[in-house]
Amino acid sequence: MNEKEYDNLLRIKTAGTLELLSQSAHYNRYEATPYEALNELFKSYELQQSDGFVDFGCGKARVSFYVHHHFGASVTGIEMNGQLYQDAIENLARYRGKAKRYGGAIRFERCFAETYDIDPSENKFYFFNPFSIQIFMTVIGNVLLSVEQVARPVDVILYYPTAEYVQFMDNQTPFELWKEVKVDRLYDKNDNERFLIYRLGE
Repeated sequence: MNEKEYDNLLRIKTAGTLELLSQSAHYNRYEATPYEALNELFKSYELQQSDGFVDFGCGKARVSFYVHHHFGASVTGIEMNGQLYQDAIENLARYRGKAKRYGGAIRFERCFAETYDIDPSENKFYFFNPFSIQIFMTVIGNVLLSVEQVARPVDVILYYPTAEYVQFMDNQTPFELWKEVKVDRLYDKNDNERFLIYRLGE
């Protein structure tokens, strides 16, 4: 299926990009993770219905709906841009109208990622370069604080990871690189087309 066909399957609209003009330099433009990449990731990385998945900088929430549709995990999308948040809410209404859903809740919060209060039930954290390394460091710090309060294994999933993100995760956190998933057809042309999954605890 192409991008449009996959959107139609989920009854959502997530294509395109959005430049965040007049926003802080700490926040990057919206661009959805390609469905091709998501299919590649989840061939070798499975989620459970009991997982709590957080999509930071969710935009129009393609990843959130994909994860909920395929795994039934509880999903929270975090988005600070008002227009993108509204798009996600409209997508949610269409998605819910498709059929009776099984599994966990799916919800969206409009807030800055660094202010989001991580719930003890949340254990999978997804990032497609949504913001600067400074904000990323703060968010990972919040994840670690949450784990200190309620011990559990957690994964951080990076798509198209920047050198800054990777260096921080490798050198300044207790996370260990657990798996690399290359998006085969895209990786041949661009070696950033990959996922890095960092894990803390077992």
